[in-house]
Amino acid sequence: MQKYSLVFGLLLVAACVTLSTSAVAQTSPSEQTEHPAAAAPVASPEPGEHAGAIVGSVVSVTRQTMVVRTQDNQFHLFVYDSDLVRPKELIPGARVRVLSDGTGEPGVLLATRITILEPASTSTQGPVPDLAPPPKELRTTEREIEKLARRWQIGVRVGGGLDPELFLIGVHSSIGPVFSRDLYFRPNVEFAFGELTDMVAINLEAAYRLPITFREGRWSAYVGAGPGLNFIHQGVDKRDISFSNFEYQTGLNFFTGVRFRRGTFAEVKTSLWAPGVPTLRLMFGYTF
Repeated sequence: MQKYSLVFGLLLVAACVTLSTSAVAQTSPSEQTEHPAAAAPVASPEPGEHAGAIVGSVVSVTRQTMVVRTQDNQFHLFVYDSDLVRPKELIPGARVRVLSDGTGEPGVLLATRITILEPASTSTQGPVPDLAPPPKELRTTEREIEKLARRWQIGVRVGGGLDPELFLIGVHSSIGPVFSRDLYFRPNVEFAFGELTDMVAINLEAAYRLPITFREGRWSAYVGAGPGLNFIHQGVDKRDISFSNFEYQTGLNFFTGVRFRRGTFAEVKTSLWAPGVPTLRLMFGYTF
């Protein structure tokens, strides 16, 4: 009887061990599912590479922009950070590694560091694969950025004034940036004609571009101010082009507006301490 009891006890222990092993085997897959990172280690970047860097061949280089094509035939448009030192070997055909940040504008990156991996003279040797050219939209954006970065631009404007009511036409220039990447000197001349008033205004203004954009960066806002040298003629007598019939008034102009990246702009201007000058001016124009 004791013999059978011993055999029964051994069988019971064996059954418990079997059930425990089966339970562990059933819970292991679920534990692996809950912690996939433990089963699949993350690949480390190759030696000499930086995580998040873009590596590719330079397609085009300008004073303000650079286009890089990666191995998967993707194109990336960069503008240069103000503290970036551009390598001398940065020419089309060179293979580069670029560290960058966002600019707030879709499709445009801010290059903070550029490293030449292969000069153009060696990277272009051998057969060149037949790859598609950069998209038209990217080329258009590149040209628009270059246009905004020109040191000197000219443009035309047209609009109207209130109190007194006048029709205005004019020309302007944009010089800069000066002192800051967002500050521009913008002198302009306006010619105004009305029923009782004629005016010639020489405005020595400066405009500051605000960190405010619209429609994915295609519109930007700005404010500005500057003295206005105004020559005003009022009366119903016959008009005379002689400046002897004009009265001089000095005023201070304040304005705000928005500018389209391609050059179109609209702005509102007011003048202080200048009798006879329109209290409010609404202008539309284009900068070439």
